[in-house]
Amino acid sequence: MALSAVPFIIFTVFWGGVGIGLPIAVPKGPNRGIIQVILMLTAATCWLFWLCCYMAQMNPLIGPALDRHSLLIMAREWGNPITR
Repeated sequence: MALSAVPFIIFTVFWGGVGIGLPIAVPKGPNRGIIQVILMLTAATCWLFWLCCYMAQMNPLIGPALDRHSLLIMAREWGNPITR
């Protein structure tokens, strides 16, 4: 899997809208500042969590674990038989 710009741009714009657009739209009141900080922190942490999950899929540390029987069948079917 390679880096694709489309999902990166879509999610960055979405969470940017949540972190920049929504705090501007918060109505005036005694807790306006707290609500704005909550929205900005939520957007930043959700975007960062998404980015870490997205990047972890590009180069996974752990591959699928296959037993010996499955590996032998796959090798035979793909034209590279393994001799025992």
